[in-house]
Amino acid sequence: MRAHDADALVTQAVSDHVRSLLAAHLIDVRSSDQHTVKPWFDGRLDFSPQVKDLDAQGFELIGGRLDVLGDERVAALVYKRHLHMINLFQWPANGAASEPTEQTRNGYHAIGWREDGMQFLAVSDTADLNAFVQDFRAAVPLGSEPR
Repeated sequence: MRAHDADALVTQAVSDHVRSLLAAHLIDVRSSDQHTVKPWFDGRLDFSPQVKDLDAQGFELIGGRLDVLGDERVAALVYKRHLHMINLFQWPANGAASEPTEQTRNGYHAIGWREDGMQFLAVSDTADLNAFVQDFRAAVPLGSEPR
């Protein structure tokens, strides 16, 4: 993705984050259970988003919703840290894994990265967004747990 395209995508993601907070459309499926949130996306998207339990790290999963970024339907997982909401957008990506890129727009932080065939973009006003991204990347996705 070219830098200009990435900047436009971050701007749109920040706008979607703010809109979700203002319009009371933060979530379509309300649940802190990853076993409820992940299956909710089945049939609504043509990919399976990664849903991870980060409660022990202080990031509570509160649900998810469908959203649109760059003309693509994306999964938006919503986590909460204290009084701060974190929108984690994800969709299929082309290309190899990449290191996180960070931007700030109007007081909101955005961190994007690619791994495991997915593109991720986390947006929040919390100062703990870097910790969230590190914890999310380190956690085992639902369905990958050892049996």
